Amino acid sequence: MEREKTRWGIAHIFSSYNNTIIHITDITGTETLGKATGGMVVKADRLEGSPTAAMAAAKRAAEQAIDKGITGIHVKIKAPGGHNGPNTPGPGAQAAVRALSRMGLRIGTIEDVTPLPHDSCRKKGGKRGRRV
Repeated sequence: MEREKTRWGIAHIFSSYNNTIIHITDITGTETLGKATGGMVVKADRLEGSPTAAMAAAKRAAEQAIDKGITGIHVKIKAPGGHNGPNTPGPGAQAAVRALSRMGLRIGTIEDVTPLPHDSCRKKGGKRGRRV
């Protein structure tokens, strides 16, 4: 009896405080197998970044990938980062990972791929900072 082979894909989860984007690709990262965003599943703009929207989006993306034969995924979580975005992922990131696992996909590695500057351009706000 031969155990069935796991077909791996990569789930790229971009999670900001305003939206969550789930993009599932093949292992090379070149071919899209499924994608969904928080804005595709909720009506109100303010709910796009919520964990509920992230779960629904992850479910939708996972269904598309499973139809194409994916059985396991490696997760790459990205926050806005850069030189003026927050380096912590939004509230939808954990909910999305949980939803992907609930869909029956095997989770391999979970990696944070937030872009971090190696000392970059100046932050906006001028010499004296942002005066409130």
